[in-house]
Amino acid sequence: MNEGAVRLVEHPHADSVEAVVSALRVDAAVGLSVEEAARRLAEFGPQEIRRHPVQPAWRILLDQFRSLIIALLGVATAVAFLFGEHLEAWAILVVIGVSVGIGFATERQAVRSMEALFALGRVTTRVRRGGRVEHVSAESVVPGDVVLIEAGDIVSADLRVIEASKLQADESALTGESVPVEKRSVPVGVDAPLAERASMLYRGTAVTRGVGLGVVTASGMLTELGEISALVEEATGGSSPLEIRLDKLGRALIGITLGVAAVVTTVGVLADRDLFLMIETGIALAVAAVPEGLPVVATIALARGVRRMAERNALLRRLSAVETLGSTDVILTDKTGTLTENRMTVTRLVTNACRADVTGEALELSGEIVDDGRVLDMEEVSDRTREIRRLIELSVLCNDATLDSTDGDVRVTGDPMEVALLVLGAKVGMRRESLLNRLPEVREEAFDPEFKMMATVHQTGDEFLVAVKGAPGTVIDACTHEADGYGARVPLSADERTNWLERNRVMAGEGMRVIALASTTRPAAEGNPYQGLELIGLVGLKDPPREGVREAIEACRRAHVDVVMATGDQAATALGIARVVGLADHGERIITGPELESFAADDPDARARVAATRVFARVTPKQKLDLIALHQAAGRIVAMTGDGVNDAPALKKADIGVAMGRRGTQIAREAADMVLRDDAFGTIVEAIREGRVIAGNVRRFVFYLLSCNVSEVMVVALATALGMTLPLLPLQILFLNLVTDVFPALALGMGRGDAAVMQQRPVGAATPVINRRAWAGIGAYGLVITAVVLGALWVAQTRLGMGDAEAVTISFLTLAFAQLWHVFNMRDADSHPISNEITRNPWIWGALVLCALLIVGSLYVGPVAAALNVTQPSIVGWAVIIGASALPLGAGEAWRFGRARRGTP
Repeated sequence: MNEGAVRLVEHPHADSVEAVVSALRVDAAVGLSVEEAARRLAEFGPQEIRRHPVQPAWRILLDQFRSLIIALLGVATAVAFLFGEHLEAWAILVVIGVSVGIGFATERQAVRSMEALFALGRVTTRVRRGGRVEHVSAESVVPGDVVLIEAGDIVSADLRVIEASKLQADESALTGESVPVEKRSVPVGVDAPLAERASMLYRGTAVTRGVGLGVVTASGMLTELGEISALVEEATGGSSPLEIRLDKLGRALIGITLGVAAVVTTVGVLADRDLFLMIETGIALAVAAVPEGLPVVATIALARGVRRMAERNALLRRLSAVETLGSTDVILTDKTGTLTENRMTVTRLVTNACRADVTGEALELSGEIVDDGRVLDMEEVSDRTREIRRLIELSVLCNDATLDSTDGDVRVTGDPMEVALLVLGAKVGMRRESLLNRLPEVREEAFDPEFKMMATVHQTGDEFLVAVKGAPGTVIDACTHEADGYGARVPLSADERTNWLERNRVMAGEGMRVIALASTTRPAAEGNPYQGLELIGLVGLKDPPREGVREAIEACRRAHVDVVMATGDQAATALGIARVVGLADHGERIITGPELESFAADDPDARARVAATRVFARVTPKQKLDLIALHQAAGRIVAMTGDGVNDAPALKKADIGVAMGRRGTQIAREAADMVLRDDAFGTIVEAIREGRVIAGNVRRFVFYLLSCNVSEVMVVALATALGMTLPLLPLQILFLNLVTDVFPALALGMGRGDAAVMQQRPVGAATPVINRRAWAGIGAYGLVITAVVLGALWVAQTRLGMGDAEAVTISFLTLAFAQLWHVFNMRDADSHPISNEITRNPWIWGALVLCALLIVGSLYVGPVAAALNVTQPSIVGWAVIIGASALPLGAGEAWRFGRARRGTP
């Protein structure tokens, strides 16, 4: 049967076992022959995920030069070399080298998503080859191979289930389903979502229970894991908001530089100025217009943000991701493992006698049963405790998990839900081993996915106790009686059935997974275990929310950041968890994956409804990408959180991908821009705050740098237009840009921000670093600084009778100190004039002292003074410098005082 063409099945989950096996031309009892397996390996290729090229170091280095600011510096360097100003040229090259070096070193560890995907596939598997069972590597598995499966295996390829006995698989990393999924050989509908294809096992998932047999239907890039690999490759992220804004700023500076240079050159030529002087003036203007310190300051400030976030357990891969976080206004988050702990805990017990809550989480073996605020004494015999004990006893008996705590350490195996039931039993002293000594198990009816029930039969004297657990709807339908709360068995009426279903609905609405337990006693162990059952009660289990999630979501709401849940889990569970964590209220709309698929992309109303929805259930990896694209198309900055294989494409597509570091898969961590070492959702909020602080610092130091550079341009341009002595030489301007600009600007980038930053709206991606109002402020400060510098030059030449070299020194030093004092003008308009974010910043004071020493030192260190062409001022000269340089600070304070008097915001 191995010979002939192999036809891959398009929908193996929906076809019968016979049809799938026939299409793959294999005998399930024998498997492929060794020769046929080799032939198919040659035809389909090795069973591996395609490895995408790793970004080489030279490409990372090249990317550092993509900034327009760096391009402007390159042009300035070329102009300086062209006209023989080699000292200026080499100085600018040093600036470029420092900026590029920092960026390269920080971003050297690029995303390695495909490497992680490849590593996931390195497992071995058992297959039938020529009638014998052989252990082979996953790479050599081919379509048509018959694979043997048992608990603990990692599935090596996409398999159509042929046989299954109590078979379950943990698919949470692939689908987002929070609990293991039952597997069977019965086909499902063609349109069944991935999480509901019980007839399939998928590569990279783990078998948690049972044994089975499957036939390979897809290998390599044709598997679901391979398709996710392709999605990760396609999901390329765009430029960060900071990169976009700085590029816009660079284009604006190019226009300003060319415009000013053209005007000044024209005026100089018309005024018959010396040609060499005009060339020197052009170089000075080029140097003055470009804020050489901007790339260095931005890079160092972002790098420091990366370090500060690392101290808060948020590891960032890209420098620009810091500022992107500050602009984030949508967080698209998974549920399982992100908002919740991905572990089951029994929290509610409901019988006709009482509705009790259970304390103690996860594997805590101590806890209390609390009914109406009163702790129940489970040793006491009463109507309340009698049925609660029966409920717990049945949940422990009808169970395949194991729990061992003999040496103090709790060790468990099996389905997380069944483990949670054993933990519940341990809390009241019911161990399965002890119960089985008294009630030995003589038969088990395995879980039936169709009826969603399982049963165990136990001998009790001359009779047999049947313990049943399962989905509330099917268990209630199978019951003919109920325990009335007083120890009696009474008929289950239609009204009571409705009441029990309503209790189930309420519990599910609270985010619980609900199971029902029933029992009966009969004289024989054989027969249908699901007949004549007595309903005992309901057990509610929760996958608890992570600590601090509710507070973090509330902080996001105050910060005008929308949190959207997109999970592969059931709608009722998703909505219940959303309500528990404060993400949704009882009127919240929910959209499922199939509904999302039906929305027309070009329908504005449908897009608006999707954009306004906060909870999505049963979504696929592709649909997560669509949700991200929808918000991004609306101009929003999207952060995506996740921890599973299925989250990797969305993590890469988002503006900022956030992966869980402890529980997250390697694929998710490698695809993300940020990894949380503590897996705490609240850390994202801290990172957003840090990002906003950094973004505010960036705007502040860009404003400072540009106002300083504009003043330099104006000084040179106006002096040229007025026929004055050139007040600044090119190397003096470069010295100012690297000293009085860089260190105070860097200190501004070290600001810690204040609490109000998380009550403000995020700055949109389209918002420029410098808006019109800021440009007006830059121009105003530039004019004031220009006026005092030219005024100082005029006083030095006309009133103090200084020569050109001495007068230019006065103008140079006036500008230098005016720029230093100007840093205090960077405080917020409504802040206190003495105690504010600038004066409380110790880096500011350190920068001012350092700059003052460097400026004064340049006058007294011979080689430096000669290179800058400066002289040592007299006492009168220092008086002019200090007095004139303080005037812009006074003007800024007067402006703020006037605004405060007028009540202008």
